[in-house]
Amino acid sequence: MIQRFIEGVAAILKGFGITFWEGFQKPVTIQYPEEKREVRPRFKGRHVLKRYENGLEKCIGCALCAAACPSDAIFVEAAANTDDKRFSPGERYASVYEINLMRCIYCGFCEDACPTEAIVLGHEYALAYTDRASAIITKKMLLEPVPPAGQDTPQVTEPGKFTRAVPEMKDPQ
Repeated sequence: MIQRFIEGVAAILKGFGITFWEGFQKPVTIQYPEEKREVRPRFKGRHVLKRYENGLEKCIGCALCAAACPSDAIFVEAAANTDDKRFSPGERYASVYEINLMRCIYCGFCEDACPTEAIVLGHEYALAYTDRASAIITKKMLLEPVPPAGQDTPQVTEPGKFTRAVPEMKDPQ
C-alpha cells in the first residue's frame, strides 16, 4: 500500500518536473496571420493552373483531371483556340475550369492525370470560405500570374505556329 503511494507521488513529481522544464524551453507558437508556417515539399494545398514562359496557359481543356477526380470536384468546359484568340498552345483550351473545394479531397489524382502538367497542388493552406458559392474556385482564381517575359491571354499568334493537338513536352527524368 505504501509502495503504491510512493510510486504515485513519484509519478506526480515527475510530471511536475517535466512541466517545469518545458516552461524554460523556446515556444513553438507561430503568430499565424503575420507569420506563415513552412510546409513540407510534398504538401498538397490549393490548386494552381500553370502557364508557359510566354504567358500561354498549359491547360488544353482535355478534362482528364475531371475524369480522374474520385470526388467529382472538377468541372472543365473546353473551347477551340484560334490564331486571333489563343489561350493555350493546343487546339483547345479550358474556357471554364472550376474546382469545388467542398468536394475536393486533395488526393492529387488531377495532378497525376494532366498530360501537360497544367494543374498542380500548391502550398497555399489558408482555404477559409463563408458560404458554398465561395468554395468554388474559378479559372481566374486558379491561374498563376503572367511571367515577366510573357503576355496575358488571349494572345494573337502567327498562323501555323501551333499545329499539335497536345504541345511538345519535355522528356521526364
